[in-house]
Amino acid sequence: MEIIANFSGGLGTVLQPQTLLYCFIGVFLGTFIGVLPGIGSMAAIAMILPLSFYLEPTVAIVMIAGVYYGAEYGGSIASILMNIPGTPSSSITCIDGYPMARQGRAGVALFITSIASFGGGIIGMIVMAVLSPGLAKLALQFGPAEYFSVIFLGLIAASAVSNGGALRGIAMVMAGLMLSTVGIDLTTGDLRFTLGVPELRDGVHLVIVAMGLFGVGELIASIKANQTGRGRQEIDYTKFYPTRREWRASFGPIWRGGLIGSFFGALPGTGQTVAAAVGYAVEKKVSKNKDQFGQGAVEGVAVPESANNSATQTAFIPTLTLGVPGSASMAMVIGALMIHGITPGPRILTEHPELFWGLVASFLVGNIMLLVLNIPLIGMWVRLLQIPYKLMYPAIIVLICIGVYSLNNNVFDIWMTLLFGIAGYLMRLYRFEPAPLLIGFVLGPMMEEQLRRALLLSRGDAMVFLERPISGGLLAVSALILAYGLWTTLRKSRAPKTAHSNNKTSSNTGASS
Repeated sequence: MEIIANFSGGLGTVLQPQTLLYCFIGVFLGTFIGVLPGIGSMAAIAMILPLSFYLEPTVAIVMIAGVYYGAEYGGSIASILMNIPGTPSSSITCIDGYPMARQGRAGVALFITSIASFGGGIIGMIVMAVLSPGLAKLALQFGPAEYFSVIFLGLIAASAVSNGGALRGIAMVMAGLMLSTVGIDLTTGDLRFTLGVPELRDGVHLVIVAMGLFGVGELIASIKANQTGRGRQEIDYTKFYPTRREWRASFGPIWRGGLIGSFFGALPGTGQTVAAAVGYAVEKKVSKNKDQFGQGAVEGVAVPESANNSATQTAFIPTLTLGVPGSASMAMVIGALMIHGITPGPRILTEHPELFWGLVASFLVGNIMLLVLNIPLIGMWVRLLQIPYKLMYPAIIVLICIGVYSLNNNVFDIWMTLLFGIAGYLMRLYRFEPAPLLIGFVLGPMMEEQLRRALLLSRGDAMVFLERPISGGLLAVSALILAYGLWTTLRKSRAPKTAHSNNKTSSNTGASS
């Protein structure tokens, strides 16, 4: 009853005209920025942060939160329509969302995205309201060893995402980890793997990798497909709503993705990408239609969208209750609060309850706004695919170049994007999925940092990862997933040989008879 009373008070705060207005501004701007490839929620928050200084703290945090989860939804639109992830976590949505668009079901994919994002957001809101104290205590038990193990679990799950098999997935994750080490070592200050190129001192930017592998790589593949007469299928623009079977298939993944995302969102340093990857991997294992994943399965769109949106909501738990930002975006949220004289930490629930519960209630209002705002726009988004190829391709290239060049105002970044685009196209030819590489690249620096911290605290004793119960349990789960993935890959590789030998035996028997 106390939770209901607190939530009702927060809802009364959010329904004030000024708070409603800035909540709408936040979700609208976040969605718009998320649709534009390569910009993301952090840039949107940075743009709107100066405005928040002139607002009341609750209004400011509600607006910033709207930008944050609005961008996560907007990123899925570009992922589905153009195979260009607007945010890192949207790279998981590409796996099944873009094939659905190619099959003429872009409207269905976007509709499921809206519903899954709404469902995941509501689950995240409930978890934040009910379990904030408990989850905050659980997060306090996580040290460097536990964070390393949970990131390792995310990487193993990412390798299971690959449709080319576990071995190819592991190879791509390893490639992403190696790529993440390029640049200055933050611990020693030494240059690593820069090949004497000054532009690589700060490493390779995430936007360059994502735009190259997904945007340019898919563009090259699409141009080649059209030249050989294998273009996209015609789209029925009247079919935006899922069938009854698709509704049933989406219900379970939305719930599972929401719960998985809520857990990982509450752990600083993991966030939406890990939540989406783990949710996708779990759904792929429990689904009865495993073979459909990667081919346009509606479950493959529902689960990552639900997971990343719920993780976006629960990311505020450690940020507000512990003062521990899980990402750069959350660090900006803490900065905005401190400018208003509010120090995030365990006492925020007692000293500033109107802010905490106003934020929780704004998740409900903001997600309803996203639903009402975006479902009527599905037709407009899908009709982007009606633009002729001769106009679409140059427009996409221009958007990619603008987004990449704006990072450092350097033409070198554009050439790097082209290089990754060629690499992405070659990966597709040899059935190497780019998504695990991107996930390994994103999580690599965090994994290296937590590994070093754990070894420093244990004085070089690697057994710390097994001796701590939570860390050991996570590594055991990782080992089981890895063993199952390798066993599945070997079984599939042996199946064609067995079928070939059986056919050969049958033909010999027929000939002798």
